[in-house]
Amino acid sequence: MSSKTFEELFLDELKDVYDAEKRIVEAMPKFIKGAHSRELSEALKRDLEQEREHIARLDRVFEQIGHSPHRHTCKAMVGLLAEGEELLEESSDESVRDAAIIAAAQKVEHYEMATYGTLREWAGSLGHRDVLGELQKTLDEERESDKELTLIASTLNREAVRSGADH
Repeated sequence: MSSKTFEELFLDELKDVYDAEKRIVEAMPKFIKGAHSRELSEALKRDLEQEREHIARLDRVFEQIGHSPHRHTCKAMVGLLAEGEELLEESSDESVRDAAIIAAAQKVEHYEMATYGTLREWAGSLGHRDVLGELQKTLDEERESDKELTLIASTLNREAVRSGADH
């Protein structure tokens, strides 16, 4: 078993989340297209633009700590996105599909919140004070996206329940 330094662990997590963000950007159009609710579709489009900004921020973080941006396969995101795509394909009812999309999106948001929170703390511990703001801003945006999805779900989930009662 190889031993990593804390700095190497931090760098590996940056590579992991960099890959996760790129995968999200690649997958998001499928979820946007699958959304029936205009409100959900618009929220996902805004989130897609944010995810692109998160990649740009990560580019800056890598630069500020003296490294080139690199990806390391984020197995967690591979799994979350695959699960989300399965939910999307399994739901023929529009309301149920919207609820499934929100569930998948929130799982992704929660993973990102956990990761960015950890990275922010590790950056501070390692003395990378210059990147704390970038990581915190992304963490704050992920939290806001999650809150927005929760608000949208409060309406769409009721529609999904009604839709199921009609069958």
